[in-house]
Amino acid sequence: MEVELKYKITSREQAERIWNDELFADIEENGSRAKISIKAAYFDTKDMLLSENRIAFRIRREGNRVVGTLKWGDKDVDESGLYVREEINVPVTDKACFLAPDPTIFRQSEEGRKMVELLGGGELVNIFETVFTRRKFRVDTGSSLMEISLDEGEIIADDAKAPIHELEVELYSGNRDDLIAIGNKLVEKYGISPETRSKYARGIALIK
Repeated sequence: MEVELKYKITSREQAERIWNDELFADIEENGSRAKISIKAAYFDTKDMLLSENRIAFRIRREGNRVVGTLKWGDKDVDESGLYVREEINVPVTDKACFLAPDPTIFRQSEEGRKMVELLGGGELVNIFETVFTRRKFRVDTGSSLMEISLDEGEIIADDAKAPIHELEVELYSGNRDDLIAIGNKLVEKYGISPETRSKYARGIALIK
């Protein structure tokens, strides 16, 4: 399950201030800071069968690693920007995965098998892509482990584009109260607003 908070970043300067802030210096994991380039392609049938069933199919390159992700069952995002979704991630080695991914890569999971059955052999097509740079670091409260990341880039769908400027706080382990507390500290100091539309939702909006 994926549990995370998303916030809008209003400028590159604001992103730099957050990245260089020592607000969480006492709980930041040493050596956890990293910067990676990410490219992701989202797939669906031509008639948007997966989207209609609230399923997201993504292939993403994170640095030198390629991962297939299936997300489903997302609840309505509340006003705090809290996302709670079921998620499966699998490594992908197929060189053609960004052109014609094999939906059976998720066959080890029940939801993956249901998705394949839903597709019924229908062809998957690339509906939009995201290209962005992610800067990230981990924090450990003693009871919860989280990752804080800053994303800057674009969502690209044919001739339409939308910017990506956001901050995410993802709960890796522990309790949700610690996640909310970290988010509240960031909101209090920077006045940032919740991002109530995921990259996927914004990409879907571009193609409709």
